[in-house]
Amino acid sequence: MDLEDLEPRKKAAKPKDLEAMGVEELDAYLAELEAEAARVKAAIEGKKSYLTGAQAFFKP
Repeated sequence: MDLEDLEPRKKAAKPKDLEAMGVEELDAYLAELEAEAARVKAAIEGKKSYLTGAQAFFKP
């Protein structure tokens, strides 16, 4: 048995109720999501460049 099996699993976040939101609120929410997506993409690119550099360093 792994230690990970003993840890509680995180529940997926419940999606926001878009029906209860107005147009301005939806626009703001969309802007937040787009900013978060850009942040995630930047993190992915940073990790990819790190891996590429590490792979080049260890190539014979």
